Amino acid sequence: MSVDQTSWDAAVRHLYGDAFAYIATGPRRHEDWTFDVLALMARAVPDPRGWARIDNGEAPEWVESPMWPFAEVSPEYVAPRLKKIDRDSAENLLLAITGGDCTLANLQDFTESPDELRAMARTILARYGDEATYHTNVSKRGSAPGTLDFTLETLGYSPMSVFTEDCGLVVVSDTEVGMFWNFNDL
Repeated sequence: MSVDQTSWDAAVRHLYGDAFAYIATGPRRHEDWTFDVLALMARAVPDPRGWARIDNGEAPEWVESPMWPFAEVSPEYVAPRLKKIDRDSAENLLLAITGGDCTLANLQDFTESPDELRAMARTILARYGDEATYHTNVSKRGSAPGTLDFTLETLGYSPMSVFTEDCGLVVVSDTEVGMFWNFNDL
């Protein structure tokens, strides 16, 4: 499935426009893509295609870090917190992070059907191609390795921000790295 800018931008804006979210894609410049994740967290790279970016977390006046609300961290901090997941789990995670509680119950907040929302998630993932890998800080481990189970009531995560909870997805292709993150300050 190929995707064009209009479709991708529309899906991103519709799913995350009202969320406390950070959605950005940057170039992949390193074999160790955690360096590219840090560049995205610091807002240091533009989208290589000029496509939509959502950055709904404006820093308070007293914050001087360009990484806010992400914590100032190193690649050694990031790498073990991001666990590889399969594409189906990544699709579900894109929908779960439309709200701060990181559950698929967020789908009831939309007028579209779950199938229509899943089509938007597939549109977003299509940008990165079939060979992309998916990584998350969320621990809702399914019964098979590399899967997430959104029927579990408990949410575990490895924080990457200054907030009480943050849940996200990193998508890595040969040429791009995408971040889809939601923050929840309980």
